[in-house]
Amino acid sequence: MKKDVFIIVLSLFIILTIVSFLYDSFIIRGVSALRNSPLDYMLLGFTFLSNVVIIFFFLTTLFLWGENKRRWILPLWMTFLLSTLFSYILKIIIQRPRPFQKGLVTVLQITFHFMRNNFNTWNFSFPSLQAVVVFAAMPILSKEFKKFRYIWLIFACLVAFSRVYFGAHYLSDVLAGGVIGYILGYFVVISEEKYHYGKKIIEKIKK
Repeated sequence: MKKDVFIIVLSLFIILTIVSFLYDSFIIRGVSALRNSPLDYMLLGFTFLSNVVIIFFFLTTLFLWGENKRRWILPLWMTFLLSTLFSYILKIIIQRPRPFQKGLVTVLQITFHFMRNNFNTWNFSFPSLQAVVVFAAMPILSKEFKKFRYIWLIFACLVAFSRVYFGAHYLSDVLAGGVIGYILGYFVVISEEKYHYGKKIIEKIKK
C-alpha cells in the first residue's frame, strides 16, 4: 500500500515538474512580485540554513543523540554525498541559466552578497542543490523521527520557495530537485534496511 502511494505521489510530482517547466517564466515573475522587506529577510534566513554544511552537521548531531539511531549516520552521509554529486553532474550536463541571468527577474543585492560565490562557480540552475539536499533527508527522517519529519517538510518547502523567490531558480528546478533528492534518500534507506551497513559499522566501533 505504501509503495503504491509513493509511486502515485512521485508520478504527480514529476507531472507537476513538467507542467511547471512550461510556465516557469510566468511563475517566477509572479513570485517576484510578492517581494517585501520582512519576507526578504525571513527567506534569506532559510537560504542561509539550507547551506549543505549546516544541514550536514545539524542532522548528524540529531542522529548522534539517540544511540539506537546512530546506524543511520553513514546512510545520511551517503545521502548528502550522492545528492551533491548528482546535482553537480546534472548542472554541468544541462547548463540551464538562472532566471536572473536571463533577465526575467532581478536578484536582491543582499541575496547576491551571500550567494555570489555559488553563482560564479556553478552558474547553472537545474536542479536546485538545496532542494535536492533537504528533500533527500526526508526518507531517513520519516523513518526515525516521525514527528520531526513534518517540521522538516515545512522547512524543505520554504527552502525550495526561497530559491524561486530570490530568482536563483525556476519552480521546475526546485520541484525536480525535491523529486531527485527524495528518490536518492529513499533508495539509501532501502539499501540500509537490506544490507545493514550502517548498523554493522556502528557495532564494530562499539567493539
